[in-house]
Amino acid sequence: MPSTRKPRRPTRAQTEESLRTLLRWIGEDTERPGLRKTPARVLTSFEDWFSGYGVDPHKLLGSSFQPVGEYERLVTLRNIDFESHCEHHMAPIIGRVHLAYLPDRRLAGISKLVRVVEAYTRRLQVQERLTAEIAHCINDVLEPRGVAVMVEAQHQCMTTRGVHRSNVRMVTTEMLGVFQNDDRFRGEFFAAAEG
Repeated sequence: MPSTRKPRRPTRAQTEESLRTLLRWIGEDTERPGLRKTPARVLTSFEDWFSGYGVDPHKLLGSSFQPVGEYERLVTLRNIDFESHCEHHMAPIIGRVHLAYLPDRRLAGISKLVRVVEAYTRRLQVQERLTAEIAHCINDVLEPRGVAVMVEAQHQCMTTRGVHRSNVRMVTTEMLGVFQNDDRFRGEFFAAAEG
């Protein structure tokens, strides 16, 4: 039976030494002036790039409810810029998220929706999962009549290595609730996202 225990997290010193090993592996001198502080700088960057692991997006969104009142139309946010990293090569993924929901009883603060996107993008990702995670979090917490999410991104694992194609953008969508079957709402979302 496989263990369900999480592996013990290495110390900062152990991780810096691992980075020095990696630098030596690529042929660098870790004692040269420009590289002496690089392991510490990389860890500081990782703390920022991967800060989403320390955030529960459901809790972020759950603290910002407002009653819907008379509002019965789509709430759409477009062009939420993000940077993430692919879990296969740890190369950057740079893009934008467009999202919409059709409220039922609750509205969310728009900054909370942006923070949900940030929490998921600041983790190692594949774009398809990222798209679904954002949509399902909004759906689970707000319980709207529907959620639509579109992610369009450029993957540096493809632009800087492998096939070296720089003009390719990947587009993924997740449609929940009314967006699955109602062309009117789906069309309104796509028109706003492309706007």
